[in-house]
Amino acid sequence: MKYQFDEIPNRRNTDCIKWDIFPEGDLALWVADMDFAVCPKIISAIQKRLEHPVFGYTMESAEFKQVFCERMEKRYHWKVSPEDILLVPGIVSGFNFAIRAFCGNGNSVIYQTPAYPPFIEGPKNFCIEGINNDLYYRNEEQLWKIDFEKFGSQIRDNTSLFILCNPHNPVGRTFTSEELTRLGEICLKHGVKICSDEIHCEILYKDSKHTPIASLNEQFAANTITFMAPSKTFNIPGLACSVAIIQNSELRNQFKEAYRGLGSFISVLSQEAGLAAYRDCDDWLEELMEYLENNDKFVRKYLSENIPQIKMNKNEATFLMWLDCSDLPIEGSPAKFFAKNAHVQLNDGAAFGKGYEKFVRLNIGTNRATLAEALERMKKALS
Repeated sequence: MKYQFDEIPNRRNTDCIKWDIFPEGDLALWVADMDFAVCPKIISAIQKRLEHPVFGYTMESAEFKQVFCERMEKRYHWKVSPEDILLVPGIVSGFNFAIRAFCGNGNSVIYQTPAYPPFIEGPKNFCIEGINNDLYYRNEEQLWKIDFEKFGSQIRDNTSLFILCNPHNPVGRTFTSEELTRLGEICLKHGVKICSDEIHCEILYKDSKHTPIASLNEQFAANTITFMAPSKTFNIPGLACSVAIIQNSELRNQFKEAYRGLGSFISVLSQEAGLAAYRDCDDWLEELMEYLENNDKFVRKYLSENIPQIKMNKNEATFLMWLDCSDLPIEGSPAKFFAKNAHVQLNDGAAFGKGYEKFVRLNIGTNRATLAEALERMKKALS
């Protein structure tokens, strides 16, 4: 490999959320950022910009937007124009702005559980009710699936927004065109706008395909706010540069109103990093995906041979694994058990919705040696 993913920098004492909030010696495999050094071309782009000694207020980069539009056309055959794009300081900020824009007092928001925790918190931020639409697990396919009848029946007269996560965090699904079409049609029927978080759209395993729901037809495009970012794909989440694609000008103006005065502009260095990532770093991404896929295989083999009580679904995307620990001979939270007894920090399934208290989320975006040590510790803690 050209890039050495086995060699990870020491992130301790860098004000790192992932590592520095835990005691020395604990292994951090929780929050969704990776431990890998970024592509050197991103660092070079930032260093080049640093040669200019002024860092003033910054316009949205026309070059960044154009490169992003070309990427949408190349990867998804989706025609997006620069006018459709707004830059936002993070996707969590983005869907909170969307809730503010499209939901009023007395409205409700629906999302699919297990859910990325900020989806659950977002409606609460505006004193709006959140509706949990549970996915169900189909053992024959080892995939989490959508109950479309239940989804439709849970939409109320006051439901104004559906927060879609595709690829899905934490269950690793890439929903098919057929699944997305059914979701989109149900939302159109009930007058529900779609806010689609597609931040993991380029972390795809072999034979997996990502389809933006807004790319399927003009009706869906006019009813959808799509969020993407280079942050997860190219491991630059701390630079906070995300993209909102809103092809309906009326929705775009509503979103701008909700954003005004609350969202800051995107920094010049963030845009330089995002541009370099999308324009110059696909070779790094290709090798990253090979490494992540081998990490996924490594964890599956280890758990099946050493801790077979932990059940795993098939992963089609993301660098996150959703592990069912219901059959482990322990009481209480598996995440707290492993933190206390193995000094391995995982996401607690309870944060992803009611009924998932016996699950944990494991981040495999680290080197093989760290994963191996963490799994060994977990095994010893159980025995």
